[in-house]
Amino acid sequence: MTLDQLQAALPEYFAPWVQALNLRAESFDAESVTLRLPQSDQLSRVGGMLCGQAMMAAADTAMVLALINHFGEFRPCTTVQLNTAFLKPLSAQDGLVQARIIRAGKALAFGEIDIRGAQDGKSVCRASTTYALL
Repeated sequence: MTLDQLQAALPEYFAPWVQALNLRAESFDAESVTLRLPQSDQLSRVGGMLCGQAMMAAADTAMVLALINHFGEFRPCTTVQLNTAFLKPLSAQDGLVQARIIRAGKALAFGEIDIRGAQDGKSVCRASTTYALL
């Protein structure tokens, strides 16, 4: 897997509104994928805070890319559960969305996502996910 392959998966497998988040594949390793979620006025609410809906969509997207990285190819899947905790606002900086596979079996996959500020490195959102592998 390469960063270019992960980046190419975004327009191939995700809806146009997800593509409008302008996510960029930043890094990956054997267990995780990290995306950059750029700060923008379109994704911010009052006070310049990144909205929770954008963070949840980025977390879900990052986990699908982590599954692609894990399996070496796209496998159809669907989100069964996405549990999100917002720890603090993210303002005036991009977010780094790191999705890590906890376990991937034949029918289900489990993961954790940490979103942190790209400049200060502080965690702003944590999520856990379950996916059905189709």
